[in-house]
Amino acid sequence: MAVLVVTGTGTEIGKTVTTAAVAALALDAGRRVAVLKPAQTGVAPGDPGDVDEVARLAGPVTRSELARYPEPLAPDTAARRCGLPPVGPREVAEEAARLAAGHDLVLVEGAGGLLVRLDAAGHTLADAALAMRAAGLPAEVLAVAPAGLGTLNGAALTAEALRARGLPLLGLVVGSWPADPDLAARCNLADLPAVTGAPLLGALPAGCAASGGPGFLSAARAGLSPRLGGTWDASAFTAAHAAPLPAPAG
Repeated sequence: MAVLVVTGTGTEIGKTVTTAAVAALALDAGRRVAVLKPAQTGVAPGDPGDVDEVARLAGPVTRSELARYPEPLAPDTAARRCGLPPVGPREVAEEAARLAAGHDLVLVEGAGGLLVRLDAAGHTLADAALAMRAAGLPAEVLAVAPAGLGTLNGAALTAEALRARGLPLLGLVVGSWPADPDLAARCNLADLPAVTGAPLLGALPAGCAASGGPGFLSAARAGLSPRLGGTWDASAFTAAHAAPLPAPAG
């Protein structure tokens, strides 16, 4: 049994696609997979949420969503504005433990970044991960980051926040690697591990979530490292995309 908490350096950077890619590879390996979304925001009742998108892309995962709020805001703000109760770390840990009892892998996908508030007390996804570990679940964190300029600060802050809380950062995944990466994206392949102290575990190609099934499974396998069930090689990928140094002045 493994529990992987998927967070990000921000929102709309590929957390759900990364969660789906990890799930697809685990399912293909014959593992029983559950996906937990503690707080889904910005989705109306009855509409498909992130766990449904993971199932569309990856296949038959067990889906769990603890709360849903209609406005696309931080969970605490969204809950307060619509008058619904928030979700706290204890509820997340309890549901993760329930799912872990019957599955080989539980993926817990956060909303936004690591320190986005879940409730009025200021609890965050980091607190939920701590509650899981206190309950005996071997929870590790996988951070998803964007490819380009501006990603290093958010990644470094996420890693620092995890270290301060004693939470293990398994590694980082670039959630959407562009077909034509710019200079910053190329340099970030080497700089992300340097500023976080954690390995780069994948770079999923932009647009790979257009369809599920075999095509998505192939993209997941090629875009994630063996630690996550794929074949992606960080050293080879970084070397292949290395930016040439500018010519010396004069």
